Amino acid sequence: MASTAAGKQRIPKVAKVKNKAPAEVQITAEQLLREAKERELELLPPPPKQKITDEEELNDYKLKKRKGFEDNIRKNRTVISNWIKYAQWEESLKEVQRARSIYERALDVDHRNITLWLKYAEMEMKNRQVNHSRNIWDRAITILPRVNAFWYKYTYMEEMLGNVAGCRQVFERWMEWEPEEQAWHSYINFELRYKEVEKARLIYEKFVIVHPEVKNWIKYAHFEEKHGYIAHGRKVFERAVEFFGEEYVDEHLYVAFARFEEKQKEFERVRVVYKYALDRIPKQKAQELFKNYTMFEKKFGDRRGIEDVIVSKRRFQYEEEVKANPHNYDAWFDYLRLVESDADPDGVREVYERAIANIPPIQEKRHWRRYIYLWINYALYEELEVKDPERTRQVYQACLELIPHKKFTFAKMWLLYAQFEIRQKNLQGARRGLGTAIGKSPKNKLFKGYIELELQLREFDRCRKLYEKYLEYSPENCTTWIKFAELETILGDIDRARGIFELAIGQPRLDMPEVLWKSYIDFEIEQEEYDNTRELYKRLLQRTQHVKVWVSYAQFELSIDSVDRLQKCRQIYEEANKGLRSCEEKEERLMLLESWRDFEQEFGSLTTRERVRKLLPEKVKRRRKLTAEDGSDAGWEEYYDYIFPEDTANQPNLKLLAMAKMWKKKQEQEEEKDDEEMEEGQEESGEDQEKSGEDQEKESDEDQQDKETEKDKEMEESPLAGPSKGRGSPPAEPSEENGYDDRDDEQESSSETDSSSSDSDQDEKKKKEEKKRSDSEDD
Repeated sequence: MASTAAGKQRIPKVAKVKNKAPAEVQITAEQLLREAKERELELLPPPPKQKITDEEELNDYKLKKRKGFEDNIRKNRTVISNWIKYAQWEESLKEVQRARSIYERALDVDHRNITLWLKYAEMEMKNRQVNHSRNIWDRAITILPRVNAFWYKYTYMEEMLGNVAGCRQVFERWMEWEPEEQAWHSYINFELRYKEVEKARLIYEKFVIVHPEVKNWIKYAHFEEKHGYIAHGRKVFERAVEFFGEEYVDEHLYVAFARFEEKQKEFERVRVVYKYALDRIPKQKAQELFKNYTMFEKKFGDRRGIEDVIVSKRRFQYEEEVKANPHNYDAWFDYLRLVESDADPDGVREVYERAIANIPPIQEKRHWRRYIYLWINYALYEELEVKDPERTRQVYQACLELIPHKKFTFAKMWLLYAQFEIRQKNLQGARRGLGTAIGKSPKNKLFKGYIELELQLREFDRCRKLYEKYLEYSPENCTTWIKFAELETILGDIDRARGIFELAIGQPRLDMPEVLWKSYIDFEIEQEEYDNTRELYKRLLQRTQHVKVWVSYAQFELSIDSVDRLQKCRQIYEEANKGLRSCEEKEERLMLLESWRDFEQEFGSLTTRERVRKLLPEKVKRRRKLTAEDGSDAGWEEYYDYIFPEDTANQPNLKLLAMAKMWKKKQEQEEEKDDEEMEEGQEESGEDQEKSGEDQEKESDEDQQDKETEKDKEMEESPLAGPSKGRGSPPAEPSEENGYDDRDDEQESSSETDSSSSDSDQDEKKKKEEKKRSDSEDD
């Protein structure tokens, strides 16, 4: 037991964690590592320095180091840094052959490692192994020809060795691979260092073909300029412009070309270059070009040159706008205005032809309104500026053929064409054109223009025929009838003019009949045919009872110089007043009465004035109910109404309202008197306290009975009192349910005229009160 117990190992007790909650301060792995770094817990002490005293110790040291390097390489052959450290250690011991062997072994592992090749070649160059270095560079550029570092190092080594031919040969091999731009510049600079300008030019020729960019062409031209070959430099710029063409044009090329010519004092060439460029480069890509052109003109040009710059800039702007939207006719107008101010006729015609070629896609007149002015401006330019009538005629004819006359037309275009033919003394052509217009698509403006033309030519028979055609086309046009009648009046044919007016007023449909009737009446007045005028007024009043017709009729009678003109005028006013009684528009009747009143104030007597004054209405404020669109109640609205004294329909309501107000007034007066009597009765009872209570009761009963009898009599006399109403019950106020209309206090003035009917009632009341007082005094 003891042995077994002794053989057993004692297992330490594991402390039980009672509180498993997280600690208040938590420590992360990052904190642990940072503390270890700060305390330098893992730093090992440096190995002791070893001094080698003999060759045996040196060999042991070399063997140990080589074994360590080989072990590292054996562990991971792909880590090139181990190979490089191994080779550099061998190189430090002057073991070049061993180092070369290590590099070769490393190249067998990874021959595409650039650093390995560079270290290998640098080692050979350090040890002045030129042939070995050339061999390594040849191998490197053969295996990795796209690594520019190998080429740069190789050419630099050859140039440092003074092997110019060999260096050039390396460059030539490099250029066969068409490297980046910097490689070409290195080759060019190499040739320039040895004053080989011609060879540098040949390199530039290949360079701009391999890298055809604008900046390279500019460098080529600057190279020629720098070495004094001005003609060659200009030729290079011209070749560049031709090479890029219009598709890949760049403003920087033209700016450089212009500056080149500016340095050579070739200012006209500069202008040509700028204008050539501005004609071909879009506006948004030519900002720098415009800026330089403007600066050049300010320095070396005149006012005309500066204006040309501005015009060119605006021209490009308009070109861009019309290219973006060919149907933007406003942009075309601005562009044409600019071109007309500074361009030859052929250039202007070209722009006009481009503009009119953009026909509106939809055949609706609203889309053609702006477009048609392009044709008008084109024709006017040809006629006024170029003075080419034949081409102007062709423009008008082409435009008129283009317009779809079956859907719509433009009378302005026909009239302009006719006026142009008249200016060219081609009257038959003008008439033919207007006749064609009326035949294809008649319009009011066409007829008016054609008639005006014939009137100017004093061709009255043609005017009559045109008026007839015009009235056949539009018989409801009152203006045409009036103009036709005026023409006949001017020509002295009164009967014909009267016949035209008669035909006009007999038309079933007219657009402005009041104007036509007024013109007919004025015509008869002008001819002093007053009977015909009266007949016309009567005929017109049969058709309409408008107040202005009546007033005009009365003023006409007043204007005639006759003995009974006032009587006739007054008679017309009376007839008008009778005729307008049934009119719903009370304002018109009021207008008539006011005109009548003004007439009587000027020409009438006191009697007639008073008569008209009594006919004037009373202005009353009323209310009416408003209804919203959805049928709901929208409140009340106040408005003014006119009540005429002659309207018998309104008299019962007015009299009833006046009587109700008088009754209410009497009630208030009686209540005041009752209060006074009660006060007097109290004073008398204080003086007669000695009398018995029975007598007082009898007296009070008698007084109360007398008062009740008086009130009953008054209620019987009142027109609104009913059998069911008591002593103090007021009459029903007028409302819409009772058949009354609301009236303002202004109506009281009209109702007070009936107050005289209640005077007798007041007298009887006073007699009763006096009798009552005398009886009380006797008691």
